[in-house]
Formats: sequence, C-alpha cells, structure tokens
Amino acid sequence: MSKGKNENENSDENKNDGGPAPETSTDASSMTETPAAGVPGAGAPAKDASGADAAPRKKGLPRAGLIGGILSAVALVAAGGGLVSAASLTPQSPASRHLEAPVASVPAGSSVGVCPGPARLLEGTPVGTDPQFSPESATAKTAVSAAVLGSSAGVIPGSRLAPLKGAPLAEIAKGAAAGPTTSAAAARTPVLIAGVVPQREVDNISVLSADALDNRQAAAGAVLSYTAEDGDLQGSAAAACQQPGNDLWLVGANTALGRSAVLNLTNASSTPATVSLDLLGSEGLIQAPGSRGLLVAPGSTRSIVLAGLAPGQERLGVRVRSTGGPVAAVIQQSVLRGLTPGGVDFITPGSAPSVSQVAAGLEIQDPAALAALTAKPGFADAGPALEVAVPGAADAVVEIKLYGRDGQKALPGGGVVTAKAGAVTEVSLAGVPAGTYTVAASSDVTFAATVRLTRGLQSGDAADVAFSAASARLGSQHIVPVPRTGARQLVFGAPAGRATVTYTPITADGKIRPASTANIPGGTTVSIKVPADVGGSPLVGYVVSAAGDQAYGALVLGRESRQDISVVAIAPEAEGQRQVPVTLGY
Repeated sequence: MSKGKNENENSDENKNDGGPAPETSTDASSMTETPAAGVPGAGAPAKDASGADAAPRKKGLPRAGLIGGILSAVALVAAGGGLVSAASLTPQSPASRHLEAPVASVPAGSSVGVCPGPARLLEGTPVGTDPQFSPESATAKTAVSAAVLGSSAGVIPGSRLAPLKGAPLAEIAKGAAAGPTTSAAAARTPVLIAGVVPQREVDNISVLSADALDNRQAAAGAVLSYTAEDGDLQGSAAAACQQPGNDLWLVGANTALGRSAVLNLTNASSTPATVSLDLLGSEGLIQAPGSRGLLVAPGSTRSIVLAGLAPGQERLGVRVRSTGGPVAAVIQQSVLRGLTPGGVDFITPGSAPSVSQVAAGLEIQDPAALAALTAKPGFADAGPALEVAVPGAADAVVEIKLYGRDGQKALPGGGVVTAKAGAVTEVSLAGVPAGTYTVAASSDVTFAATVRLTRGLQSGDAADVAFSAASARLGSQHIVPVPRTGARQLVFGAPAGRATVTYTPITADGKIRPASTANIPGGTTVSIKVPADVGGSPLVGYVVSAAGDQAYGALVLGRESRQDISVVAIAPEAEGQRQVPVTLGY
C-alpha cells in the first residue's frame, strides 16, 4: 500500500514540473505534516519505487489533505463494522445497491378487539303506529362477553372494555394483577386464572384492549350478541370482536330489493385511516364513484350504505383496504320479505384469498322443506349457500366438500363449479341430509369465501339468517367467549385427517376449569353442547387448542323456541414477538 501511494505522489509532482506551482493563500505553518501514529513510515522520509528517498514535495502541494482523506475513509470503513467493505466486494448494479440485513425483533403490542354496535335501522326509516308492524324493536338487547387469559404465574394483563371514546365500561385488570400465589412454592406452581366480562350490555361500538405480557400479545377475546323478538331486525346476530387490519375481505352481502347491507368502518387507532373499497358483484368488478379515499378519523366509525355504491346486487363482495390507521370492518345484513322479517346478522372479514378455504358451523335444515321454500318468489336466498369471490383475472374451478357427523356428504351436481373472475358466485349447499357440517373448498386460483345459513321453513313466519366466513385453522391457544344465554354449541371439523381439540371452560369467577377433549376422525364434524354453568359458576368462554391434522371451529348460537341463528368463527390466536425483515438500500 505504501509503494502504490508513493508512485501516485511522484506522478503528481511530475505533472507540476512543467509549470509554476499553483498559488495558495495557505500559511506555511498550516501545511506542516505531522505523521499519524501507527502509520507505516511515520517520522521517516518517503521512499520511491526503488527504495530511495523521494524527491521533496514542491511548495504549495498539501499532503495533509490527501493523507487526512485516506485516514477519514479508513475510519468510516471501520465504523461501518465491515458492512460497507463487504458490500463493495459484491458486484452491484450501476443504479443501486441492495443490502440484506438480519430480521429485527419487534416487541409484541397490545391486543385490540373492536366489537360492532347493536344492529340498527337506517336513519330515516319510518316508524309505524301499529306495534305489530313497527320497524323499531322494543325487545332488542345487545351485550358483550369477554375473557382475558392470565399467565402461568397467575398474572392477568392490564385489560378493559371501553367505548371508542370515554371511560371504560368494565375494568378487567389494572396492570399486572397477581393471582393467588402466596409463597415461593406456590409461585412455582402454575396458577391458571382469567379476567372476565360475563355479560355487559352496550349501546354502541366498544373495544376490548389488553396489554402485552412477557413480550406476547395477551390471549383475549370478546363476542357481541344481539337479539330482538320484534321489529324489522328481529332475530339474532353475533360477531367476534375483531383485530383491526389494513386489508380485509367481506363476502356475502346483498343489496337487492328487501335486503339492506350497511358497511361500518371503525378506526380505533390514533392515526387517520384512508379507506378504499373494491366491490365485486355477480357480473364482475363494480366501478362505484365514492368508493375511494374514504377518511375515517381516529376514534370514529363511518357507515356506508352499500346499495348506494352497488344497487340491486344479489351477491356482493367487498375488499376494504386502508392506508394509515388499521380499521375494523363489518357489514350489517338484514332481510325483509314484504312485512315478514327474514333475519339479521353481521358479515365479518374472513381469511384472505387462498386456494383453499374452510368454514365451520354450517347448519342445514330438512332438504325437502328447503326446496319447497326456496322455490317461492323472493325466497331464493332462504337456503344455505357458499359465496365465492374471485379477485383475479382468471376463472376459478372450485371443488366443494361437506363433512358431517358421519363423514363426507355429496352435493347434488357433484360439488364442482366454475366461479367467474372478478365476481361473486353463489353455490347452493342444499340437498344433503339435515345436520351440522364443515365446508371445505379448493381451487386452482385464489378466492375468498363465506357460508350463508338460514333457519325457518314457513314463508309466513319470521326467519333468520347467519354467515360463517372462512377461517384459519385452529392453533395452540384461542379464547372463545360465549354469550350468557341461548342455545350454544361448539362445532369442530377436521376435513383431512384426525385431529384432537381441547376445550377448557372459563367461568364467571375467573377460574379455568378442567379441560375436555374431542377426538375428531378425519372428514367429520362434531358438535358439543355448551352448558349454562360449570362447577356452580356461569360459563363465560373457552380456551381452545388443537393438535394433529387441520381442525377448524365455530360457535353456533340460537334461542329456544325461536328460529334465531348466528355463527361466530373462532378467531386466530394471539401473536407473540414478531420478526420483521429489514432491507437496506439506496
């Protein structure tokens, strides 16, 4: 390195021999060179290529600037920890450099679940004078049930149920509340407890939040349930309180005559959200003015009547994309056939488009009675169906299979359909024996799916409708809150191979009760009746875990002596510490 340096210096000096030295105003003292410690040749005359002393530098040529620049570059390389040096040895494109860095660990954040508000009529709906035909309900009730699982050391994460703005409705735990561990020996023994909200009536949107514990998101969940025995919105509706996101798919809406679909977008964060909607109808993508750049302010909800964007659509899928703050999205779907209510429910986001989708909790009524009902004018949507939305540019060939208590049941027509690209296709699921099923669909291209199910077989009586969106497979720990009243069932399906599902009760006193296990043969579905109480305390929910082959689950809700029905897919489990890939480039 010293040899090359001296050659360059001699070359520079030879260039200046043919003319006068460049003038400079620098003082002679400022050009005095002090060799740096540790640099080879410090304090000795420079040598030329032959080893002899190099010719003296002409006056006015500063060596300090050259050596200082070299030393600065050396220092920068050293400070870079070798990253720049390694990158400089790799062939680079002339326009940019792309440097890969290890993934970075991101601390777990708080768990947030946004619960929809009560089912409500659109503003401006006239209220009749005859109570029998009044659209308003005098019996409507809406409540939230929630549970937050404590750690094995008996610590419940700080958690609360609160409105979007204002004081909490229920303080579940204040920070790290220790459980009943009173000695060192007891501290070494796992103490399983939970913080619960058994049944809290609400009149608006609410949020369940729980702080992270041990660098893991808290295992928490909440479910909202709505019931009404009169009015246009009589029936029952339920939805799991959802984690907000930036890309959500909701399939199964209907804006035809007598059907009402209202999309509610909620921003529970402190960052404004700008939302764009992609609308897929029965014939293809719908270009709707007013579906882009929808601002949802922090701590607010924006309601959109989908009939204003896509009128007369018997089948409708909505993709919700948000920039800025994440949002929660839910569609309040209701049916009114003349003066007869046809049901109400919440359509919630399902799994992202994939080549395989599974939904649990499909209930099918007597096939002969269903065929007679759906053949009547205005009752085509009174039977069970699979709604398939294909977002891509290619049609999807979808194979549909139903798995019941005794195994797979064949659909009339074979269960293979072609779903149009950029549209929503409806596939009837009627024609199989009455029972509870798990629906599995697969295709050669990605698609999103939701199952519609109904209750009620008499055209003159009030009926109900429910939706079960495709969900993720069960993992190691899911919190499944359960409403306090009504007929309640846990439904688990194993489409491919044998699975084992463990469900552990959580009671209103915060105790985790002894677990039960369901061994599910491959290609079957099991239903488990939920008891009113366990060990003398009202049941609030379950901790659900699965092992073995893929398993899926849902909570099916109803009411005794009524045609009410609603389905809540089991939400994904809490996330732990995540690792995010970091890319460096310029």
